[in-house]
Amino acid sequence: MKYDFDKKVDRTEKYVDSLKWDIKPGELPMWVADMDFETFPEVSEAIQNRASHKTYGYTIEPEEWAEAYVNWWKNHHDFQMKKTRLIFATGAVPAISSMVRSLTNVAENVLLMTPVYNIFYNSILNNGRKVLESPMIYENGTYHVDFSDLKRKMEDPQTTLMILCNPHNPIGHIWEEEDLFKIGELAWENGVVVISDELHCDLVNPGESYTPFASVSEHARMNSVTCLSPSKTFNIAGIQTSAVYAENRFIHHKVWRGLNTDEVAEGNAFAYQAAISAFQNGWDWVEQLREYLYENRQFVSAYLRENIPEVHLIPANATYLLWVDISKVAEDGRELAKFIRKETGLWVTGGDVYGGNGNKFLRINIATARCNVVDGMNRLKDGIRKYQEKVNH
Repeated sequence: MKYDFDKKVDRTEKYVDSLKWDIKPGELPMWVADMDFETFPEVSEAIQNRASHKTYGYTIEPEEWAEAYVNWWKNHHDFQMKKTRLIFATGAVPAISSMVRSLTNVAENVLLMTPVYNIFYNSILNNGRKVLESPMIYENGTYHVDFSDLKRKMEDPQTTLMILCNPHNPIGHIWEEEDLFKIGELAWENGVVVISDELHCDLVNPGESYTPFASVSEHARMNSVTCLSPSKTFNIAGIQTSAVYAENRFIHHKVWRGLNTDEVAEGNAFAYQAAISAFQNGWDWVEQLREYLYENRQFVSAYLRENIPEVHLIPANATYLLWVDISKVAEDGRELAKFIRKETGLWVTGGDVYGGNGNKFLRINIATARCNVVDGMNRLKDGIRKYQEKVNH
């Protein structure tokens, strides 16, 4: 079956209450990590079938839920999980915040390789822990891990937890198995538990694959918790359905106890069925989505080279997010993003919120119909030209 990702979906209707599309007339949002595509049809059917029963009481976890996760990761990511080590969670962020509380003590360090997904900072700081940044090395237009810095910071006795983004948001990078192995060994040697956020794992370039952190070694497997979900892949973040996987029984128990204490371990009436349908039936849809996102990225790459050569698109092989170096245009990505929105209506994200050297970047979401991507790039060009004229005058 051929799926239509070119279809424009009106998400501004009041009853939809879309966060992304809560905009002023004429604006185009390309910021938050939320796709504009209709989800896989069988997911919608599963939700509608459940809704048709017209009772929405407390819901138990069906056996098919864990089986769907296990089979998806075994068949598509070559990673064998144990059903008994999966725990339902209402979302990756609530789960990470809960795990920060259950796996660390107040005032301890939680390590991040930056720039990185900005909400990790909230999960750490809001719970009275300290963010410890290990900035990645940025050279020749690409990033790589600064292992000497990472080692030094893991050796700090106050560092007890690391949150890893795999694949990485916002730089769109699939971590090499060798890098993940090194991170796993450093963490094991220094008693640092790793939370690996793998929500973007299905959204890689056609023909490529990601490596689950827990698969690279026995140490990584037994010293980590993995966050999993169909939410990014199938555009169902609003359903609030996710999972965490911890094979080590002691870590598993701490995480299970914390999630239940925080009351984020029970699914709503639609959460289980949506995930089951997605993972049981959605692979063909995902493969076509990958192709479409790749073509969007290729279009943007060519457009920027031809029309805005002073900006640099970071090479990426995962996610639907672009990480754009604007250091030759502006000193402050947030200021530039604000100016572009005001002048053109294009809403993108200033990169400073991601830490590291993010203040020299914009993050742009291209998970939308091609016509929107074209419109967005034209607005970006117009906004940057106007910004340069303002600065030069």
